[in-house]
Amino acid sequence: MMPRIAPLPRDRWNDDVEAALRAGVPQSVGDKFLDSGPEGMRVPNAIASMLHHPKLAGPFLAYNAVLLRDQVLEHRQREIVVLRVAWRTRSPYEWVQHIRLGARYSITTDEVESIGRGADDPAWSPLEADLLRATDQLLDGYRIDDDLWVRLAESLDEAALIELLYVVGTYTCLAMVFNGMGVELDPEIADVPAPPLPTE
Repeated sequence: MMPRIAPLPRDRWNDDVEAALRAGVPQSVGDKFLDSGPEGMRVPNAIASMLHHPKLAGPFLAYNAVLLRDQVLEHRQREIVVLRVAWRTRSPYEWVQHIRLGARYSITTDEVESIGRGADDPAWSPLEADLLRATDQLLDGYRIDDDLWVRLAESLDEAALIELLYVVGTYTCLAMVFNGMGVELDPEIADVPAPPLPTE
């Protein structure tokens, strides 16, 4: 399938695009994205597609960086939640990207398989299972029930609870953006082993 909105070609970048990249990613990464020479770095398809709307892309990427790099939830906890969102929303780009990212935080191939089976799979600790239940409840009914919230609050402080809500909401939004734009897998992730997503 061809992308509906292709990555913005470098020859169409302007000052707004440069400002978006400067605002939205760490300086060391932004410098490499903006370097058109041999030391430059390829901009991932998702970001390059967002750059058609740089005034939205920059602030969004800066906000999302908090969830990725200045987070309260443990990285592994966040990635389990994001993978469940990607599986439920059938978002290939988000799914493969976060399978690769999750491997950095000890999410195994078997656990990736367990994402699709959900909270009742024995792969998960009690808290991880509750994070998966919370993700499903938010996707299904836009809230977490009282009993589950009480259990989560025994392990997570207020900041982590708030962040959980934002992670599910943000990555659901991103899944819709990626699916809607038809973002193609980047060459560097095209061969990442990934269980197939559900078709309905």
